[in-house]
Amino acid sequence: MAWLLEVDNVRKSFGGINAIDGVDLLLEEGEILGLIGPNGSGKTTMFNLIVGVFRPDDGKIRFDDKEITGKGPAAVCQMGIARTFQITRPFPALTVLDNVRLGRAYGRKPAASLEQAGAEAQEILHFIGLGAKRLTPAGRLGLIDRKRLELGKALATRPKLLLLDEIMAGLNPTEIEVATGLVKKIRGTGVSIIIIEHMMRAILGVSERLVVLCEGRKIAEGKPQQILSDRKVIEAYLGVDENAEG
Repeated sequence: MAWLLEVDNVRKSFGGINAIDGVDLLLEEGEILGLIGPNGSGKTTMFNLIVGVFRPDDGKIRFDDKEITGKGPAAVCQMGIARTFQITRPFPALTVLDNVRLGRAYGRKPAASLEQAGAEAQEILHFIGLGAKRLTPAGRLGLIDRKRLELGKALATRPKLLLLDEIMAGLNPTEIEVATGLVKKIRGTGVSIIIIEHMMRAILGVSERLVVLCEGRKIAEGKPQQILSDRKVIEAYLGVDENAEG
């Protein structure tokens, strides 16, 4: 099988602490993969390694059959990987439209002109449900719309792979349902997705497969229902004593 993303035995430490300790990760084209684990398990560090914020101490990363190990964020973005951040980072004084228009100047197949960038930015805003707020300053948006805008900025780079870092954090159940539908809609356009989420309802609603990290190591991988019944996963989340009887 040809994998879109291959993370091979990657390691990264900070001050002697192993943030990522020999992790393998594979992503099939068109797949939605959930990346879960307790706080501090290495999930966001893994994203930072994939997009080039950090260079692995060891191991290799391949994307779309090309080596990307050690490449910087700009080069990785141009190859077709985009990410969102848990804490949204809009340009607050700029309009929603201009925030997304800026993204069309970067990434894979950037717009050739301001006119093209503006037209494509409007298409993206309609797709994510922000078309009616295109002239609103980004700083005036509520949380759910800031999350939408974060997605729009990432989609503006025309990614093949989208990394979503807790895009549903802080949303109420109705908003989570809407966000889940939007993630599936994005995958329907041909974009592959890796999603980090702490809310099981959200992650189970979109993921076809889960990878579980704990203290920088991969402790489980498989279908969602299989993972939910895995004793190692239960211990990692609930702190069950491995030596306890029963």
